[in-house]
Amino acid sequence: MSKTSSHISQEIVKAQSGDQNAFTKILDYYWSEVYFFILKRSGNETEAEDITIQTFSKAFEKIATYNNEFAFNTWLLTIAKNLHIDWIRKQQPNQFVEIDDDEENPYFNIPDESPTIEDQLIHEQNLANLKAYIKQLKPHYQQIIQLRYFQEMSYNEIAEEINEPLANVKVKLLRAKKLLTELIQNKKEKQ
Repeated sequence: MSKTSSHISQEIVKAQSGDQNAFTKILDYYWSEVYFFILKRSGNETEAEDITIQTFSKAFEKIATYNNEFAFNTWLLTIAKNLHIDWIRKQQPNQFVEIDDDEENPYFNIPDESPTIEDQLIHEQNLANLKAYIKQLKPHYQQIIQLRYFQEMSYNEIAEEINEPLANVKVKLLRAKKLLTELIQNKKEKQ
């Protein structure tokens, strides 16, 4: 076992006991491997970034279940692959099979996927609710979500904007998304 793999194994053990610094080191060490794995599968940089963030988020939530008899990167890539499959499934809910034998008009059964007025209203209400939840977060989490999802800045641009290392931006965004999810789930449980 090399010094680096021995070191990262120690960080994994620390992360399993809740050490946040260990999470950051693991993220730094494996980020590129997971990102390029998904980028190769998806061909889309934004999608690859989002799935990579989700991968680390899920891995950090479930790190206690990781079995160290297996390679950590294999475990991470399996999570990433499954999240990518889920993403593909979510992107294709309106697919349906052509059941008409009319070959002259193969586009006859294509659904109209443009949003209705009701869909637009629901979207606006959901966005207003989401913004209300975001306002409940600490200011630095609000800022990072605002920059990433509303101003659509890249991670590098955010790092420059807030004058912090790229790894910190990624971890802060992971944390902000986790806290936001918890707020929303808690609100739903109370209803």
